[in-house]
Order: sequence, then structure tokens, then C-alpha cells
Amino acid sequence: MNRRHLLTGFILILTGLVPLCALSTPDEIHQSLELTPNIENGKKIYPLCAACHMKNGWGKKDGSFPVIAGQHRKVLIKQLADIRAMNRVNPTMYPFTDPESIGGVQAIADVTAYIASMDQDPTPGMGNSQQLELGKTIYRQRCMQCHGDNAQGNNDAYFPRLKGQHHAYLLRQLKWIRDGFRKNSNPAMVEQVKALSDTDLDAVADYLSRL
Repeated sequence: MNRRHLLTGFILILTGLVPLCALSTPDEIHQSLELTPNIENGKKIYPLCAACHMKNGWGKKDGSFPVIAGQHRKVLIKQLADIRAMNRVNPTMYPFTDPESIGGVQAIADVTAYIASMDQDPTPGMGNSQQLELGKTIYRQRCMQCHGDNAQGNNDAYFPRLKGQHHAYLLRQLKWIRDGFRKNSNPAMVEQVKALSDTDLDAVADYLSRL
């Protein structure tokens, strides 16, 4: 996230265009999961997301916006709810997750179902391939227990699919989790990455982007 995005988000908050408090995140997540999703309506909502994540949900290879297509639905719901409740710092997305923009819990249920049904990016942005064995070793030792043997994640446990995500995005998020900037991180995840160096995280991100 660059300074321009941060500044834009803070201005939106200060001018009242983004609410300082939102619905309880657990309540929104539970309510969204209880609803029957309407994928066709989600498809109509998705253009709001496509402005950044692209029409196909593949984001940008430079990592400025992640692949969201094919991500687990529960993961998508939780992250949307966390961002709009400001439990996850993402000023760029605040205006798009506001109920006045995307809608209420039914809209979240619908658009996440549509995004989860989309095909993943077959050629995500990758790293320099210099430390793939290191990345594989670290992943198997520290990440596989939760995210799976092929980084497929776990929908029921809210563990995201990591394979095929853009290298630069993964690296940025791993650093933010390690350094305490991403406040909605699973404590178990923080524990696993807090001792890793930038080189270690780069290697893991590169390995994951190639799965």
C-alpha cells in the first residue's frame, strides 16, 4: 500500500465519507453465511470490485491488488467484514466495502459466492526463483499444517488459499503480519512468521506463487 492510498483513506475517514464504526464483524460474518447467496446478483455487484481486481478477479501481477478469483467464500466474507469494520487496515477498500456502496449482508453473501466461483489466475506474478527450495522448506515446516499440503487453504477454518497468489502481494502481507500491521491476523500465523527474515518471506511467497 503506498502513501497516496493511505492518505486517501485517512481523508475519507476524516471527512465522514467512511464510517468510524460499522456492524460487528462476527455478526456480519454469521449473517452472511446464514443467507442463501444469489450468484447472479453477485455478478451484478462485482463490477465495483473489478475496478481494482480486474474483470476476471486476477488483480495485478505487480501485487498492488491480489488474486481474489477462486478464493474460499468464508475467507472472502471475513476479509470484507473485517475491512469495513476497520479491523483490517485497507484505506483503498474502505469506500468500496461501505454498506452505502456494496450493500448489506445479502450483498456480501452474493458477491463472495460469485468471486469464489471464478477461475484462478493461471499465471500470477512470481519472484526471481532463486530461493524456491528454501521457500518450500519453510512452507512445509511453518505453514502446511493450516494451509494444506498444496496451499489450498481451508474454507471451514477461514484459512485462505495461498497457491497461485501474486508473489509481491504475498510478500507484502507476510511482512505486515510479521510486523504487526495487519491487525486481523490469526495469532497462530503471527507466531509462525514473526521470526522469519525478509529473505525467508520472499522465498515462501515465490514458492507459493508457483504452485
